[in-house]
Amino acid sequence: MDVSGVNIEGCGLRRGSRLGLDGRRHGPYDVILDVVGGDYLERDVHSLAADGRLVVIGLQKGLEGRLDLAEIVFKRASVHGTTLRTRSKEHKAEIVAEVQKNVWPMIENGTVQLVVDQTVSMADAAEGHRLMEAGGHLGKILLVNDDDA
Repeated sequence: MDVSGVNIEGCGLRRGSRLGLDGRRHGPYDVILDVVGGDYLERDVHSLAADGRLVVIGLQKGLEGRLDLAEIVFKRASVHGTTLRTRSKEHKAEIVAEVQKNVWPMIENGTVQLVVDQTVSMADAAEGHRLMEAGGHLGKILLVNDDDA
């Protein structure tokens, strides 16, 4: 399984859709974790492959978005929402333990990869914020210790 993290801001995933086995247009992603919410909902659903799953875990761009129910039905897609904020400390600890057990090994062996657009030194933090606000990057912009830059 090839899994990667992608920041879709400005990269036009809608144009990246492909023709599925059923002759309909489908995006390439089996699972999308959306930390943004809001108007990303529509493009997230469009970017899902057949039988894909969208998990909304953040609401940075708002509480509402457009949802095409026909696209969800014909793709057999599912949309889930969750948050850690309402969970007890004990439940959060269980989740962390499960992530360490089941996800961390995939990160360590390269099965799951984080896409890094660029790194910016702490001294240039304002430039890092400018780059992020401008959009157009694909992946994370990492702010690193000046000793590590």
